[in-house]
Amino acid sequence: MGRVTNRYRVVRLAEGGAAERPDTLAAEEPLEIRVAGRPLTVTMRTPGNDFDLARGFLVSEGVVARAGDIAGIRYCAGATRDGSNTYNVLDVVLAEGVTAPDASLERNFYTTSSCGVCGKASLEAVRTVSSWTVGDDPVELSAATIVTMPDQLRAAQRVFDRTGGLHAAALFDVDGELLCVREDVGRHNAVDKVIGWALDGDRLPLRGTVLMVSGRASFELVQKAVMAGIPAMAAVSAPSSLAVDLAREMGLTLVGFLRGATMNIYAGAERISDDRFATV
Repeated sequence: MGRVTNRYRVVRLAEGGAAERPDTLAAEEPLEIRVAGRPLTVTMRTPGNDFDLARGFLVSEGVVARAGDIAGIRYCAGATRDGSNTYNVLDVVLAEGVTAPDASLERNFYTTSSCGVCGKASLEAVRTVSSWTVGDDPVELSAATIVTMPDQLRAAQRVFDRTGGLHAAALFDVDGELLCVREDVGRHNAVDKVIGWALDGDRLPLRGTVLMVSGRASFELVQKAVMAGIPAMAAVSAPSSLAVDLAREMGLTLVGFLRGATMNIYAGAERISDDRFATV
């Protein structure tokens, strides 16, 4: 398994002068995901929870929806010239009767750690169709509970404490209990790892839950939440306009700028109650 972090010698410049010191950085390595031996995508990720990443990616792409849709996942040997295993190539075997990904899903080159959509082979492949409907989820959320989520997420970011360079995603229940947290250099990978964890436990659809992300709320992250049946998503930073449009279209509750005791509700405000103020 690859390292989650790497150590480097760096030169630190400060008011007192220059000094050489060690620094810990988040690891970034390519992971090729194959389905039945056929390459599907290469994503730049932080090693760790790779099987969950593959599971979540396939959920996000609409290939699988239940734990039983995957017959097995394994690292591929012989990934290098000397035949050694780099732990950077995964092969997913789908269960009998599960349709393999259409060629239109294949990524042209690779998925960067900053974007999981831009490698799609066609514009038509950007939108995926979910097996679940989030708009009819009757979940009720308390603003007082939602505002506790960023601090819980931050406290669970163990690798971030050492590197300061990782995104994180977490899944909470309606009572604010932290169910799962994952870190990665790619925000989309962190979300896929959470969804993959849920798929492995046969928890989809994730009704009555909130997805919390450490950065902004992009179109692709909202889409991943919808694909997993998550009815609400909260982000520390801003959403994009397309993310808001998709959230409103799909009936997903979307919160942005969740900082301290404040937040902006961009979609699905009817699900969130706050006893401190009258409902807008």
